[in-house]
Amino acid sequence: MKMKDTMDKDITILAIESSCDETAASVVVNGRDVLSNVISSQIDIHTLYGGVVPEIASRKHTERINQVVKKGLSEAGKTLQDMDAIAVTYGPGLVGPLLIGVSEAKALSFATGIPLIGVHHIEGHISANYIANKDLEPPFACLVVSGGHTHLVLVKDYGEYEILGRTQDDAAGEAFDKVAREIGLGYPGGPKIDKVSKEGNPAAIDFPRGKVAGSRYDFSFSGMKSSVLNYLNTCKMKNIEISVPDVAASFQQAVVDVLVSHAMWAVEEFHLTKFALAGGVASNTALRAAMEKACAERGVEFFCPPPILCTDNAAMIGSAAYYEYIKGVRSGLDLNAKPGLRLGER
Repeated sequence: MKMKDTMDKDITILAIESSCDETAASVVVNGRDVLSNVISSQIDIHTLYGGVVPEIASRKHTERINQVVKKGLSEAGKTLQDMDAIAVTYGPGLVGPLLIGVSEAKALSFATGIPLIGVHHIEGHISANYIANKDLEPPFACLVVSGGHTHLVLVKDYGEYEILGRTQDDAAGEAFDKVAREIGLGYPGGPKIDKVSKEGNPAAIDFPRGKVAGSRYDFSFSGMKSSVLNYLNTCKMKNIEISVPDVAASFQQAVVDVLVSHAMWAVEEFHLTKFALAGGVASNTALRAAMEKACAERGVEFFCPPPILCTDNAAMIGSAAYYEYIKGVRSGLDLNAKPGLRLGER
């Protein structure tokens, strides 16, 4: 299904994202052309607490969402009346932050009569690849790796997915945050481990590669995180000097090895010719490099959005919403936040 193959006019969508600690708004045309992408981050606030505090996140979303929406429209040179639809993330995520975005979108839809489209957050991350790679079309496989999610997905068509594997405990990004805290790097852990790992030896410590018994494609990062904690405690008890760069690099390598191996098993089993990364951890330089190398060795096209589209943003929500719009999907004003929403659910 090519872009605009069912429409004789450009479709312009205002998208809103507030699933965690970024308040974002974007105007997207035909699912691929981004006219604006405004993101108001709360990282500085939550860094003080070592992680996201849901109550604070909700309050900040409430304070900023109207301003972000107005800025998104202004930077795009558009008004609400120019929109064909209003899209919003309604799950998964933190229930308080989700409710702020959903309430804003429903209010705008009710006041203007513009159709409302609820979008799945993970589907948005996958769709970020359509913005970064204008010619990318399904089918392909995508590894979605973030602070809250680790999914290996077959993208059969726009909005049609088969989940091959998911984490059974911690998400990869969550494990990065926890390990970073234990070695004194603080929050957010992913970018800080990525940075300090460049000074360390990824082969210095042989941390185990997590496996899930009976499930080839599922992930487990809790045991990998615990092995780091055990290593740190052993060093302290024996008065062994701890090299933070070596610990960070070795842990990062263990995570990357697991992610890449699972991805390549899928490539080989399903004879895939295209593979994509998505989600906040897709910004990790070691993961991007390893995945690109593994794909190149197998003659597979590799796709990954730039970092600004890997973090939570509204442009990706606008992209996903476009493909829902042209299929005739609309949400009612009874749309509600669903923090535990699974990929493929409506």
